Amino acid sequence: MSKSRDDYTAANRAAWEASAPYHEEGAEFASLLAGFAEPGFSCLDGILTERLEALRVAGKDVAQLCCNNGREILSVKNLGAGRCVGFDQSAAFLAQARRLAAAGGIDCDFVEGDVYKIPAGYDGAFDIVLITIGVFGWMPDLGAFFAVVDRLLKPGGALLVYEDHPIMNMFEPGAADPHKPVHSYFEAGPIEEQGAIVYDGTPNLPGATQYWFVHKLSDLLSVALDRGLALEHFREYPHNISSVEFDVYNDQPAQLPVSYVLVARKGA
Repeated sequence: MSKSRDDYTAANRAAWEASAPYHEEGAEFASLLAGFAEPGFSCLDGILTERLEALRVAGKDVAQLCCNNGREILSVKNLGAGRCVGFDQSAAFLAQARRLAAAGGIDCDFVEGDVYKIPAGYDGAFDIVLITIGVFGWMPDLGAFFAVVDRLLKPGGALLVYEDHPIMNMFEPGAADPHKPVHSYFEAGPIEEQGAIVYDGTPNLPGATQYWFVHKLSDLLSVALDRGLALEHFREYPHNISSVEFDVYNDQPAQLPVSYVLVARKGA
């Protein structure tokens, strides 16, 4: 029997909740706590920072969907943004986000809940909606997800995406030959996996069942256009922005696109 969108969302929420302690106990979180204690700290790389500055983020109201431990939306706030809100379904990761915010006395709201069911009170409230690093793969219903993006944006607002390139879904970095495709680019169903969700490459940590959804680049562009969003900027990059095991795809003689930036604008 196939699962519903709510079934997949609940399973993935449980997987993230089970994985949260590994992140809070790790060296990266300690480094983030120390970083955000310093005024103006940002964990954002130069590419995302440049794109935010091109969108004139200072004073703008910004939402991040699936914000995890909040490190990116807190960094956006430190770039001078106005009202900042991070949305995520994991209570445990949002507790980490609030710890990071408290470390720097940063004024940022965090809202727990199903991303498909964000309350209507947030509709039309944001100049920028930010999506980063792996979010789309957790989404069983891409059209409904972009509908949420559309309703959160103010007229004339911008969607900013800094994501793993969909072509990376074809490969398994832990395989004997990590450069040999394992999955079809046109994969129809979700990929079911077991174990903790971590970024540092630690293998075989216990965790819950999770479901990863493969979306082609054309799927992403099509749903954005279907919502009436106008493509404003798109650029592909050869570097990994995801888990460290994907670093194996950097600096290759025949280089794959590993990440990308997209900006799409809602009509005024």
